[in-house]
Amino acid sequence: MPGIRRSIYKSPAQLRLMREPGLATADSLDAVRAAVRPGVTTLELDAIAERAIVARGGRPNFALEPGYRHTICASVNDEVVHGVPGDRTLRAGDILSVDSGAILDGWNGDAAFTVVLEDPSRPDLVAERRALNEVTEQALWHGIAALATASHLNEVGEAVEAYILSQGDYGILTDYVGHGIGRRMHEPPPVYNYSVRQKGPEVRPGLVVAIEPMVVAGAPDTYVRDDGWTVATEDGSSAAHWEHSVAVHEDGVWVLTAHDGGAQGLRRFGIAPAPPA
Repeated sequence: MPGIRRSIYKSPAQLRLMREPGLATADSLDAVRAAVRPGVTTLELDAIAERAIVARGGRPNFALEPGYRHTICASVNDEVVHGVPGDRTLRAGDILSVDSGAILDGWNGDAAFTVVLEDPSRPDLVAERRALNEVTEQALWHGIAALATASHLNEVGEAVEAYILSQGDYGILTDYVGHGIGRRMHEPPPVYNYSVRQKGPEVRPGLVVAIEPMVVAGAPDTYVRDDGWTVATEDGSSAAHWEHSVAVHEDGVWVLTAHDGGAQGLRRFGIAPAPPA
């Protein structure tokens, strides 16, 4: 009905239904990670991700976005997010971010990882990109850990930003942020990767969000390439992107897009995730 705002909080039954698309998303990223090597094309990785999602009974939800027809986004080197798979061949020393999502029984999953390919001939470049990647991944886990104890959602962005800034002179994208997820891949509320004045919605059972820090080695200014999708850094600096879909419920948090629910990533924070009952 007009004027009635849809709740951002899911029921316990709905949270349970979100586990399978989360696992299908995790399967696709695991399959891609195992196939990453110099010489493989990003389109080949796209096909690998699609097969993994279909094998779990799902469909790629990225392909349902108007104008997009691929399973993953594959962003290389100075590309931050939304890189379109194609005939580009990965090379030694590349930093690759892969974003994937699945829809199953009308519910969505969304997650991303970044990897740096080995290159013994360019150890300094590889070390720089590995450091960027590590900072971005750990920023994600700092955000998830903050969600587990937060009273309001924007405490997540505060934690993400504080960690990144403590690690060096990195740039945090502000034009692209995380989001709620459920029946649609992108739902309210926005999930910032930096501190904002507003507190944001309450963190309480039923909240499901995709937390996704996007960090660059240089300035955070970006532009969209001629394909209309790929977001790249203006100064050509390297970029990294990590993401998980996370559910808050009565017994704590559960990372829907991690096979262990986030246990390994949250262990250092003394947090033991629990699956939705």
